[in-house]
Amino acid sequence: MNFEPNFERLRKVLLRQGEPDRVPFYELFADIEIMEAITGEPLSKLDLTKKEEEEKYLKAVIKFYYELGYDYVPGRIGRSGEVFQRDNVLKTDDTAQRPHAQREWVDEHRGTIENWQDFEKYPWPKRDSYTFSQLEFFEKNLPDGMKVIFLGPGGVLENIMWLMGYEIMSYRLYEEPKLIEKMAEKIGTTLLEIFTIANSFKKVGALALGDDMGYKTGIMFSPETLRKYIFSWQKKFAEIAHSQNLPFIIHSCGNLEKIMDDLIDYVKIDAKHSWEDVILPVAEAKKIYGKRIAVLGGVDMDFLCRHSEDEIRKYVHNILEKCAPGGGYALGTGNTVANYIPVENYLAMLDEGRKFK
Repeated sequence: MNFEPNFERLRKVLLRQGEPDRVPFYELFADIEIMEAITGEPLSKLDLTKKEEEEKYLKAVIKFYYELGYDYVPGRIGRSGEVFQRDNVLKTDDTAQRPHAQREWVDEHRGTIENWQDFEKYPWPKRDSYTFSQLEFFEKNLPDGMKVIFLGPGGVLENIMWLMGYEIMSYRLYEEPKLIEKMAEKIGTTLLEIFTIANSFKKVGALALGDDMGYKTGIMFSPETLRKYIFSWQKKFAEIAHSQNLPFIIHSCGNLEKIMDDLIDYVKIDAKHSWEDVILPVAEAKKIYGKRIAVLGGVDMDFLCRHSEDEIRKYVHNILEKCAPGGGYALGTGNTVANYIPVENYLAMLDEGRKFK
């Protein structure tokens, strides 16, 4: 079995063009603490605003994905992966075995932008406020056979929710719908520019959009709201990818049953990532959607964290038996390789993927 990187293997899966020579791996990204543990590089201590240290980090990224058997590396904008700056962030100590300096999340009760006055004074990013240094480095340094999957800096919905807070956004949808429309336009236009530039790099093999739209039992906003403000932008991002014959991947958490037809038939996604057993196990997702889109990941995060290595191997093998036949499936976690996942469990998941025939 050939384990050398070959992006065409993953592309074949993303476009549902039959079974590849082996099941490829896919992740949105891996937390820096996991990469540290596996590569042995002290990555979290690097200052990524310094070119030399950023390049050291990117070399470790390549090493991590190459040595574990991926056919690609994830690439992001700039050095932090963020474009829209905000101050409505809450922080606390991280309790993971391999902790972040601090764990952060959005203050849902307060927004960086809450009204028209905030909107007008907000420093909306200009082209010179972010860089494509990661893509530039990967363009010159990726091993033969590997490509980049470019992950945008959040989607239109995510960035509105992050900037406003979910509670404030919910009120403004009814009180000031024009403000939501202008927020979507500002964010969407910026993302359109970013995806267009990313699409011009020869080593970029697919575009990926992270835009969480749901929670365990449903979607964050009504289908009508998403159709009015969000899907038209997602469709434009997909069109950018398809203009260069590249696959377009969407990552979204939550129960999206009510909008899956929109995403498949209108937005024209090629693949969907993020599956959770309490919502829709990945084997069921493959059965329901596998003739229309590629299904990615789905090794449930809770299971991956709480069970023994032997239990994980059996669980992963069962997923592969149900999802791999016919192609259109790549193995990975249900979300990301988060810092709280036991490294040995993550590696066991990949090992089962390598063994599977």
